Amino acid sequence: MSGHSKWHNIQAKKGKVDARRGKIFTKIGKELAVSAKNGGSNPDMNGRLNDLVAKAKAANMPQDTIYKAIKKGAGEMEGVNYEEIVYEGYAPAGVAIVVSTLTDNKNRSAANVRHAFTKTGGNLGSSGCVSYMFLTKGQIIIEKTEKIDEDDLMMAALDAGAEDVNTEEEVFEILTTQADFTKVRLALESLGYNFISAEVTMIPDLFVSVGVEDAVKVQRLIDALEDDDDVQDVYHNCEFPEEWEG
Repeated sequence: MSGHSKWHNIQAKKGKVDARRGKIFTKIGKELAVSAKNGGSNPDMNGRLNDLVAKAKAANMPQDTIYKAIKKGAGEMEGVNYEEIVYEGYAPAGVAIVVSTLTDNKNRSAANVRHAFTKTGGNLGSSGCVSYMFLTKGQIIIEKTEKIDEDDLMMAALDAGAEDVNTEEEVFEILTTQADFTKVRLALESLGYNFISAEVTMIPDLFVSVGVEDAVKVQRLIDALEDDDDVQDVYHNCEFPEEWEG
């Protein structure tokens, strides 16, 4: 098993999803609308939209909310046009940060992201300054339960085309190439597996270990960015200390 991620990082992310569910629904809704606008409103004909519907369901987003977002993107309901902009920079302790936004006002987004970096001791950089440290991968997180046999899950995932299956403290992490993500996700869904999350994401190629003092600073920046309504995702390569509670 290759340790591409750490359970306490995954756990922290899941905890934030639970605590900020309304905001998470808004963010996913934007993604659904943009995908429907760009590729059509039929998930069976739009692979990206199909993946996002699965992501929404994994986050327990209501069905009617999902399809309202799709209709807005397809022009069947009044909606807003969003532009995708990615920012890159460094948090304290040299931690790499990639910020993905969907915005209807790029000047506002740029100012807010820059302010978040500046007020927390980070540095906003130029495009490409840290993204090379990450790999774009499909990531499926499945909670460990007594009903799941590790060997069966591993065999099913690898047979479907997964690159790796990692066993963490309380979850299984399945990694795929971006191209194979949908195929693997659908195969595991057909076998009855439920997901904590299922998405194409950015996985650090190398983690930066920090102490508790720096962990506080890094988390402060991540929280400031994630609180911004224009920010969709914040990717980082920070490996928080084991004693870190977030």
